[in-house]
Amino acid sequence: MDAAYVFRVRVRFETPPEVSVSPETVETTVEVAADPPGEGEWLFFRDALWRGEVGDERHARELAESWLSVPVEDMSFSELRLDPAYREALEEAIESAPGEFDGDSPRDVLHRHLGSSIRVVEG
Repeated sequence: MDAAYVFRVRVRFETPPEVSVSPETVETTVEVAADPPGEGEWLFFRDALWRGEVGDERHARELAESWLSVPVEDMSFSELRLDPAYREALEEAIESAPGEFDGDSPRDVLHRHLGSSIRVVEG
């Protein structure tokens, strides 16, 4: 069972005056392992994403800065990449916690928060 949140991130290098960097900003892809459904921060998708977009850009940049230890200028969500076993476990966890999602179906919950940004890959 495997899943990762994938983001496009633009970082800025901060250097002392006697050092120069070119380019000063770089775009990169960042993958963050998703916690198993029902464990740890498994509700990250609900708390951070809306319709496949980052819900609070400032908070998202701060998260990315904590992951990367460099200043982040921009961050956008690309996809939740998961295997079939993770998808099944995620849907079961959503279904078993109706209070967290106003009783909505797993399909509706995932669409509301992730839009069409779910990519199922074979392990």
